[in-house]
This record gives sequence, structure tokens and C-alpha cells, in this order.
Amino acid sequence: MKRICMISHSFYESDNRVMRYAESLAKRGDDVEVFALRRSPESPREETLNGVRIYRIQNRFDKRQQSVFSYLLPVLRFLLASAWWTTKRHLRRHYDLVHVHNLPDFIVFAALLPKLTGAKVILDVHDIVPEFFASKFGAADNAIFVRSLRLVEKVSARCADHVILSNHLWLERYSARSAPRSKCSVFINYVDTSIFRPRHEPKSGNDVVILFPGGLQWHQGLDIAIRAVDILRRRLPQVVLHIYGEGSAEPALISLARELQMDEVVRFFRPLRIHDIAEVMARADLGVVPKRSDSFGNEAYSTKIMEFMSVGVPVVVSSTKIDRYYFDEAVVRFFRSGDAVDLANAMLEVLTENEERAQMVERAKEFACRNSWQTRQADYLALVDRLIARD
Repeated sequence: MKRICMISHSFYESDNRVMRYAESLAKRGDDVEVFALRRSPESPREETLNGVRIYRIQNRFDKRQQSVFSYLLPVLRFLLASAWWTTKRHLRRHYDLVHVHNLPDFIVFAALLPKLTGAKVILDVHDIVPEFFASKFGAADNAIFVRSLRLVEKVSARCADHVILSNHLWLERYSARSAPRSKCSVFINYVDTSIFRPRHEPKSGNDVVILFPGGLQWHQGLDIAIRAVDILRRRLPQVVLHIYGEGSAEPALISLARELQMDEVVRFFRPLRIHDIAEVMARADLGVVPKRSDSFGNEAYSTKIMEFMSVGVPVVVSSTKIDRYYFDEAVVRFFRSGDAVDLANAMLEVLTENEERAQMVERAKEFACRNSWQTRQADYLALVDRLIARD
């Protein structure tokens, strides 16, 4: 049995990437503890899920921060809290490995004492930070805080024994500026097919449901999807857009839907736990991933694409660099990024051309099966064992 700690400034119950690492380790008999955020007063501060002990060490009841400082202060508090908890639990019984998940990179310093006393440290880069914040706050590439984030990225990488990147495009950039390639691995957000699987329940109601589950940030392009559905409903009156998520763009999206008189067409829902959102996705008629290609979204891999594939729901995807790298027209329907008219046409095509839709769904399910977490978890477990055995 190995003793593993995970630190993540996220909600464990809805963070599929953190969850699948932790549960894979627990399933083979390792002792796994996770320090994460608490979404609501109803969320228990401590609980065990599928063998993983979760400590929700900081409240985060709102995700609508609009400025750098309003975002940074809670993150700094989380760094201090996670450092305290990690140190306290490590002194009680030493960890063999600490797996730290960004954003941001500097949370890796919460693992400083375990590292100094022999534990190995993995830094898992979900999102590459300088580009993410430049897009989030509209900063120029040479802005002082973006340059500072690149320096923090480099120092954080040096603190880690190994770095995991979430896509191959970022591997090239990250290894060129922050860590040698030999120190890096790529694990994309592989779909967990034990959770995201087809359901064969009869559909209730006449609505044609287009679904987006995820963060509500500007680079996600949800305003483009809302405008596209406004165009589509004139040709397909029963269409509705369901949005599950939260984020800084939510007030603007609600305002846009109201401006277009789409209050009954565009419906906003709170985020759900992984198992619950998998059921919601499986009941949708169409998934949409409308990211902007002229922003951070151009290179940010979208987990929900393969999740839609795995549950048997077709998906319309923005033509971004990252999604063209991993997918083709055989398994998804692309549209021109930023073009609401082209998105509306793509959605109408997939929803009405039944034979082509069925063929795409079958090819996509096969693709998701070949690229599932079940096919790659052995590589992660081997990485953990190799790092711990290095001494």
C-alpha cells in the first residue's frame, strides 16, 4: 500500500480528472487523501467516496470573480490551507507521493515539507496558466503579470519531480520554456467509460435538447451557441439549450438570453456531480462545444467531447487547433469558430439527418472506447510506482 495525497483547487465531486486518478489508486489498495474545495454549505467537510478520503478545506460558494485580485486572494488562502493540511497529515504518517493539480501552478509549494522529507511530487497541468489568465482577464502577452506567471510556471516545474500535461500541444510549449521533455508526460482527459456510458431510457417530452456542461468563461463561446440557437429555433421550434455550469461569464449569458427573448429556450442549471451529469448528457439530443479559436480555447482540450461520444450523443465542435489535432469529421461535426450561422446549420444538419447521425454516433463510441481511461490508467499507475521507487 502506498500513501498518496492529492491537492486540487476544484470541487472533487465534479472534477473527473482528479477523481479518476484518485479512484484508480484507491481501487488497487493505496491510501488516498484529497484536499479540495467545498461547493456549498450542504457539502460535507469530510467524506469517503469509493475508497478516497476527501477533505474540503476551503469554501467556494461563488465562481464569478471578475478581477485578478478577487481570484488571487482565495487561491493564496487555499495554498496556505492545503500546505497546513498536507504538512499535518504528512507528519502523522508520511506520504509517498503528492499529486498537485493546477490552476494555479504555485499550489505545488503546499507539498514542500513532504518533498523535503522524501515524498515525490507530481504537478498536473490541467490548464497552462499564463495563456489561461491572459485570456480570462484580457491581458497582452507581454503584460507584467503574464510574464510573472511564466516565471512562476518555471519555478513550480522545478519543484516537481514530474509534470503531467493535459494535451500534446502544451507539451511542446511547456517543455520549451519550463521543464525538460524527459520530465513530462501527457495524459489527456480520457473518458471514464464506466461512468459515461449510453443509457437506454425513453425520452420524456417533445423538446430537442442541445446541451453544454462546463465552465462559463468567455473563451468557451457560449454566447455564440445562444445566438446560434436563436437562429435554429426559427427552423426547429422545439429546440432548447441547457447549460450546466458556473463561471464569470454567467451574468452576461443570462442577460444575452433575456435580450434575445429566449428565457424559455435557454435554461441555466447548477453544476452536477460526475455521475449525475453523465445521466443528463446521455439524455440530450446533441452536445455543443463552441469554444473560440482566437483565445485560450484554441489549445484547451475539451473533456466533454469524448464524454458525449461515450454516452452515444453526437457533438458539434468548434474548429479549433486542439480539436482538429485529436478529432476528425468522422466522429464530430465541426463548424467555423465564432460563426453563429454556421453553428446553427451544423446543429440542424446533425439533428435532422438521421442516417449520418447514427453512423457518426457509432464511430464516435468506438473512438471513445479506444481512448478511454480504462486503456491508460495502467500508464499512470506505473508512473506513480516508478517515481516512488526512484530512490
